[in-house]
Amino acid sequence: MNFKSLKIGKYEIEKPIVQGGMGVGISWDQLAGTVSSEGGLGVISAVGTGYYNNKEYAKKLVADRPLSEANFYSKDGFHAIIKNARKICGDKPLAANILYAINDYGRVVTDACEAGIDIIITGAGLPTNMPEFTEGYPDVALVPIVSSAKALKIICKRWKKRYDRVPDAVIVEGPKSGGHQGFTYEQCKLEENQLENIVAPVVEEAALWGDIPVIAAGGVWDKNDIEDMMSRGASGVQMGTRFIATYECDAHANFKKVLLESKEEDIQLMSSPVGYPAQGIVTNLTRLVEKREGPAIKCISNCVAPCNRGEEAKVVGFCIADRLSDAYEGNLETGLFFSGTNGYRVNEIISVKELLTKLTQGE
Repeated sequence: MNFKSLKIGKYEIEKPIVQGGMGVGISWDQLAGTVSSEGGLGVISAVGTGYYNNKEYAKKLVADRPLSEANFYSKDGFHAIIKNARKICGDKPLAANILYAINDYGRVVTDACEAGIDIIITGAGLPTNMPEFTEGYPDVALVPIVSSAKALKIICKRWKKRYDRVPDAVIVEGPKSGGHQGFTYEQCKLEENQLENIVAPVVEEAALWGDIPVIAAGGVWDKNDIEDMMSRGASGVQMGTRFIATYECDAHANFKKVLLESKEEDIQLMSSPVGYPAQGIVTNLTRLVEKREGPAIKCISNCVAPCNRGEEAKVVGFCIADRLSDAYEGNLETGLFFSGTNGYRVNEIISVKELLTKLTQGE
C-alpha cells in the first residue's frame, strides 16, 4: 500500500508519519529538522529548552539547573531550536509539542507562534483553551492529543462554542507510548483502551465535526502497524521511540545505549509527579527511587503545575525535570529514560532517512 500525504490545516506532510515530541532535549533541532526535511513531520519538544546548547539560554541557574519556569521553558532557547531546525528543513512543515500540564503553558504556545512554528501539538491534559494563545496566528494548526472519543468531543464542543473552530487534526494515543499516559495504571492494561480499539471511535467522533484527520500513536512500530492503523480510519501515525535510535536524534549516546540494551521486561509503567503514569526503562534511578534513596528533590525549575512545587515529586520520589535533564546529559546513575513498550525491539542506530524508507516501503 502506498501512503497518502497527511493534511493538517494548511500544511501537507508528504509521508503521514509524525515524529513524537520528546523532552528534555530528545527531539530538538537536529531530529525534528531532519524528519521534516525528509518528508515526515518533525516535532520539537518545548520541555526544558533552558538546557539547550549547554544552558546558554537559561538566564539564571541554581545548582547548575535553570531556575523557575521562565528559564526551564526558555523563550530564547526555544526560538534558537526552532531557528536551527529551520536551517535543516527550510519551509517544510515543522511542529512543536507543548504539554498542557506545564507551568506557563499559554506563554510557551505564544513563544512557538512568534518563532514561526506551523503546528502545535498538546497532550498531558485536555487543552480546552488552546486556541486562546494562538490568536493573531491563524495559520498555526492546532492538534490536541486524546485517549478517547469522549475527550475529543469535549474539546470540539468547547472550541466550537468559545472560538468557533475545531482541531486541525487529533492524535489518539494508546497506552503503549513512551512517557506520560492518558490513562490510570489500571486503565492502561484494559483491552478496551488499547490503540487498536480506540482509533475507530475517535475517527467516528472526528467525522461528526468535519474532516478532522486522526493520527494514531502509541506502539506503532513498522509499516504493517501503519497499514493496520490506516485500515481503522487513521490518516497518519505518530512514533517516538523508533526515532530515538537515529543518528540525528538529539539524545545523548548513553540514552541510545540504554534503549539498545533494554529488554522487554525493563520497560514499565512508573509513577510520575505529573499525575499520570509514565512509561520508561528500569534503570539505576528507578531502583534508587524504589528504595527511597533517589537524589534530593529541590524543585528548582518548577516545571509542571500538577507537581505543586515539588510536593508530588516528594510523593513519587523524584523530580521529573531534573531526572529527564540528567538523561539528556547522559547521566546513567540518575537519568530517567522514557520509552514506548516496543523500545526493546530497537537493535541498531540508523539514519532518519533510512527509518522513514523502512516505514513507508517496508523493512
